[in-house]
Amino acid sequence: MLVLGLLLMAGAAAFAGLLIAYNLSGGPDYTVTLLGSQPFTISTLGAFLGGIALTLIFGLGMWMLLAGTVLARHRSKKHRRDRETARRATAERDELADRADGGAGTEDDAPDRRGPAPHRPNWLRPHSH
Repeated sequence: MLVLGLLLMAGAAAFAGLLIAYNLSGGPDYTVTLLGSQPFTISTLGAFLGGIALTLIFGLGMWMLLAGTVLARHRSKKHRRDRETARRATAERDELADRADGGAGTEDDAPDRRGPAPHRPNWLRPHSH
């Protein structure tokens, strides 16, 4: 696929070079009309090069749009993965703390040094057997 892309680029560059080389002699000038006024005149070569410039600008914008979308998706996946890792670590910490307490006394007897417990759905809470 890389070779095909390089061949397409080389062919397009050669074609553009030939078109420019054969149109250097000038030609008729075209008057550009913009919103009812005629701000400037442009030759055939100028119109061609303007089209190339606009195409490149459009392609750059499209590339930036796609790159931004990919970057946002990557960040979203990373944040989701980080949240899941933190959730698992918290559940493991709570389970180990419950094992270390060994069920001696009630929760009201011992001070809680871990801070407030995070809210977790029932299916994430450790089960007592």
